[in-house]
Amino acid sequence: MFLLNCLNCKRWGLFAAGVAFGTAGIKLLSSKDAKKAYAQGAAAVLRMKESVMDTVSCVQENASDILAEAKDINEERAAKEAEANIEE
Repeated sequence: MFLLNCLNCKRWGLFAAGVAFGTAGIKLLSSKDAKKAYAQGAAAVLRMKESVMDTVSCVQENASDILAEAKDINEERAAKEAEANIEE
């Protein structure tokens, strides 16, 4: 019986410690310095997003140019093949 009471007290003690740490954590996370850090982090993420989007746009433009050039090459090749078939 004593062992059960001891384990029960230990559980309540751990629970109370968790509540205390949680409360302290909330206070720490909602502090003015923490908010500044969050804002700096969010600003960095937005800058990174802008940079990635610029890169994606550049890649899309290059891919469009390559696709258009590939279509031109295929059209020229088809025209030459058609000419060769007519001559035969």
